[in-house]
Amino acid sequence: MSDLYALVIAGGVGARFWPRSRRDRPKQCLQIDAGGSLIRRTVDRLAPLIPPERVFVVTAASMAQALSEQLPEIPKERILVEPAGRNTAAAVGWGSAAIAAQVGGNPTIAVLPADHIIRDHGELRALLADAALAAQQGALLTLGIDPTRAETGFGYLELGPETGRHGRHVFRRVARFVEKPDAPTAQRYLDGGRHLWNAGMFVFQASSLAGAFQEHLPEMWPKIQALVAHPERLASIYPTLQKISFDVGIMEKAEHVLTTRAAMGWSDLGSWEAVAEHLPELPGGRGLGRVVAIDSHDNVVHAPGKVVALLGVSDLVIVDTGDALLICPRDQAQRVREVHQRLQDAGLEDLL
Repeated sequence: MSDLYALVIAGGVGARFWPRSRRDRPKQCLQIDAGGSLIRRTVDRLAPLIPPERVFVVTAASMAQALSEQLPEIPKERILVEPAGRNTAAAVGWGSAAIAAQVGGNPTIAVLPADHIIRDHGELRALLADAALAAQQGALLTLGIDPTRAETGFGYLELGPETGRHGRHVFRRVARFVEKPDAPTAQRYLDGGRHLWNAGMFVFQASSLAGAFQEHLPEMWPKIQALVAHPERLASIYPTLQKISFDVGIMEKAEHVLTTRAAMGWSDLGSWEAVAEHLPELPGGRGLGRVVAIDSHDNVVHAPGKVVALLGVSDLVIVDTGDALLICPRDQAQRVREVHQRLQDAGLEDLL
């Protein structure tokens, strides 16, 4: 599909992946298991559907050098560097407008996070190709994942009626977006079968997105157009963009939003708990490093180059980076961002 482009969003600080994720080596540049870095794998698995010459990346200034080193084949003009973090609506709007301006016409754009794991690369490409067909009818597409647990850390999609088949995938209208429900609600969603996890992957035509911005974020769109027309004004204009997520600002408000089930072996690697299943088995749990375990099980250990002795402990996360050590219960792994915030509040910039 020659008019399908990828916009990879790579600006997150990866706070829940502290202490491995730092400003100078962000989560998307980390090698989590035996494969390459997350950003490298994101770009590689898109080919041959979307080759590197049709890939754009939005990232933060602190991460730009690291990402350029990871992706030497991506021209610098296609690595869009935010002078300030303004959340995902700004990143998606600016990135999509820049693609349309650089390539011309009305390209179809797939928006993909830089830090997810996908096991079935062929199915991902098939999903994106079929979603691109649906997008040509003016819809905004979001990929959905069948939930496997009552997860409270994800957004959910409430399924509406079927709208038809494109390629080999059936598409349905999204009746409602639900942000991170409480545990009883998440269990009802799991049992009911009418909700999918929101994977944070989107497909649309540039003109459809422009129309959605004009309708739902009308103050932001003229500024984005000004950014594209006057790139020399990036530092003065970009920090004035509204700070709002793409889901909240656009997708939850748009009328013509479709989804399809994405059975592609997906994980958002949102915490050390989520990464556990992708790490090799070790004595006493899973992880990387040399471990001696006695009466210990179900731990997550990430301490390359160090011997870790576990004695009578279970369900812990243990991450060592030399200058920092994280220890927490696995069921508290989502709260690691609170540690990151506490360090920032304390002015410990060398640990961020």
